[in-house]
Amino acid sequence: MPAAVVVSGIVRTHQAIDRRSLALAQTVVARIDADPARHGLELARETCARWHRDNPSLALAEWLEILKGDWQRVRAVLLDDGAEGQRLRQSSPFCGVLTPAERRAIYQQFADEQKAA
Repeated sequence: MPAAVVVSGIVRTHQAIDRRSLALAQTVVARIDADPARHGLELARETCARWHRDNPSLALAEWLEILKGDWQRVRAVLLDDGAEGQRLRQSSPFCGVLTPAERRAIYQQFADEQKAA
């Protein structure tokens, strides 16, 4: 049985959490794709630099390097559904791109799926 986490009485497998993180990343990508100025990408760069300055880590250093690339490279990392993409999304600096309501909607969608399972 896959490892699981219990939150608010709902059992969430790591696989379900990874699917939710990918859904969040897909929504972030759609938002940034729709913005020719790529404000969300710049926000992630600023967020990552601040986080790394305040609390350096290997994951954030890796994101700093990724974020030096162009949007298509960063986009590919965000949408990678393999182990590397899953690992990187666990420390994603794109947290400010979506509104709280958009994040809640995705979280609610996955909570509802867990309840139905």
